[in-house]
Amino acid sequence: MIVLKLLLVPTFLLLISLAGRRWGPEVAGWLAGFPVMTGPILFLLALEHGPVFTAAAATVSLSAVFGAVAFILTYARVCARRSPGLSLLYGLVSWACAALLLTRLPPSNLVSLGIALLSLVFAPKLFPRIALPLAATVVPKWELPLRMLAGAVVTFAVTSLAAAIGPSWSGMFAVFPVLSIVLAVFSHRASGPAFAATLLKAMIWGLYAFTGFCLSLVLLLPHFGVTVSFLAATAAAIAIQWTLKSRLPRR
Repeated sequence: MIVLKLLLVPTFLLLISLAGRRWGPEVAGWLAGFPVMTGPILFLLALEHGPVFTAAAATVSLSAVFGAVAFILTYARVCARRSPGLSLLYGLVSWACAALLLTRLPPSNLVSLGIALLSLVFAPKLFPRIALPLAATVVPKWELPLRMLAGAVVTFAVTSLAAAIGPSWSGMFAVFPVLSIVLAVFSHRASGPAFAATLLKAMIWGLYAFTGFCLSLVLLLPHFGVTVSFLAATAAAIAIQWTLKSRLPRR
């Protein structure tokens, strides 16, 4: 179990970073919206705490799309004028405010779905204008291990603390924007704010697949168990992701 916690998410982070180097920020952001972190975390929670606990966490993760969008929009708006460090600070404050607000709402599948969809529909309209990004610079070899380490630390912390913080905050921290943080900050520093903002905007379209994944778990886990529910949720996410690939800008 510990091996899974330490390897799954960092491996996904490595693949997304390499995809960004090969195909640009649009593809990297689109892939990063897929539940590459939340999926493994919820799966590990299901193995350790059962389907009922995980279904409740997935309901919160669904509404937590609002927090992910809050971070993305804030970072994208600030990064054109501020350093990666300050952009990150503003983004984290926005995420924390959204998370505190969401945890005060009564748990409801319908409300969570409504929050997620409204966040995704309005997010592109609130994005700043983005200049054509420069090509990605070569990522230093030492940066990739740092990206992977960040993913491993957050995954291990959330799953280890799940019993203490309960399903609500487990679901919220399962959507903690570690992928957004790592990819945006490193891309901002290496390739400039336009590259980072382009990556973040593409991530919005990837979050539709994330929403479909969480909604599938919420509906299926109480009735069909862990294996069937996660297979079906993954299939739904892949189908949504593939359908929306046409939204990516053509180079």
